[in-house]
Amino acid sequence: RIRGGSIAEPTGKAGLTELYGEVWRTGGTKSKTGDQMDDFLEARAAKIETGGQSDSTNISLDCLKGDFDAVFEMFLDLLHNPEFRSDKLDLAKDQLYTDISRRNDDVNSIVHRENLAIAFGKDNPYARVPEYATVAAVTRDNLRAWHAQYVYPNNIIFGISGDFDPKAMQAKLEQAFGSWAKGPEAKRPEIRFTEPKPALYFVRKIDVNQSSINMLDLGIERSNPDYFAVSVMNELFGGGFSSRLFNNLRSAKGLAYNVGGGVGYGWDHPGLTNVEMQTKSATTVEGIQGLDGEIDDLLKTPPSPEELKKAKDNILNSFIFQFDTPEKVLREKMAYEFYHYPPDFLQRYRSEVEKVTAEDVTRVARKYVHRDRMAVLVVGNDAEFDKPLNTVGLPLENVDISIPPPPASLMQQGPGGN
Repeated sequence: RIRGGSIAEPTGKAGLTELYGEVWRTGGTKSKTGDQMDDFLEARAAKIETGGQSDSTNISLDCLKGDFDAVFEMFLDLLHNPEFRSDKLDLAKDQLYTDISRRNDDVNSIVHRENLAIAFGKDNPYARVPEYATVAAVTRDNLRAWHAQYVYPNNIIFGISGDFDPKAMQAKLEQAFGSWAKGPEAKRPEIRFTEPKPALYFVRKIDVNQSSINMLDLGIERSNPDYFAVSVMNELFGGGFSSRLFNNLRSAKGLAYNVGGGVGYGWDHPGLTNVEMQTKSATTVEGIQGLDGEIDDLLKTPPSPEELKKAKDNILNSFIFQFDTPEKVLREKMAYEFYHYPPDFLQRYRSEVEKVTAEDVTRVARKYVHRDRMAVLVVGNDAEFDKPLNTVGLPLENVDISIPPPPASLMQQGPGGN
């Protein structure tokens, strides 16, 4: 895992990291094309994959024990000598152009994108999305420059799990990486987070018969001492089949196809607080009012002993399956290293959850859940709503989700232009 991700992209080249993560692998190395690598790996039932995220990029391998040396050699070649071939960049761009053209077809895609834009701010790097123009602006030299800027041993966390002798593997890794010179430190960009403007944001989509409702605010970081109490609060409020939202709004009132949510948490930035519901178009305003009532009840009514026990049991029982393989534990441990968390954070999780009291749940609910600060996003067909949205009591803002057209230069050169 390598420091430096999409939040560090230039604004005018949004999509660069996504293209980099794709073409790093498909573009091959100076000595082998990506297609030749495919043939080599497929013959051994092995994988080498690359990718990009908001704050990092990654390269990984998976292979049989007996093939490790050969696959690791290819892994190192790709790490040090990527070629980013132009034909694979053109192909990756075409795929991204297609994604952009279809991004309003699916309600979930609209909701995810607009949630981030509303809660974090449209210009926040965590909410930024690729457009035709920004993808077209990415060049092969940009991919090379990104690699040259970030891929150094002092920016990398390397983890490995499998059937091997630890001392022999350590010696092998030291031989592979020991002489690699350090480079410039990856600097995390300074990002401002401001609370969303309380309003009702409406996306009109006339080809659906249900509405998606999302109540949004800034959340917390996992490093917050209240993280464990917030986790329990989220579970009993909107975490699953035994939660208050599910029992009251779906089971008892029949208002929701899907309902849930709570205070979000990020590793090193505020998470997205999101209380969400999908309901029939004809119960949209009633659904919003139902969520209002449940939030109000969360702040007023402490959890019963049964609610608290069930929430903790649900968390701890699911915890077992989140970390039931060495690979899952490895990813989690690498995340602690990446974000500078205590190494024993995983071991502490169970005991900290068990300590949470009903008083803790009410305290963090009142501290972090503020209905008067929340923005509300509604995606749906207002011709079928039960009441006008302006009866909710929030300023109404229509959200334009139209896709900016491709630049003239892209139209002239056609798909795949670089």
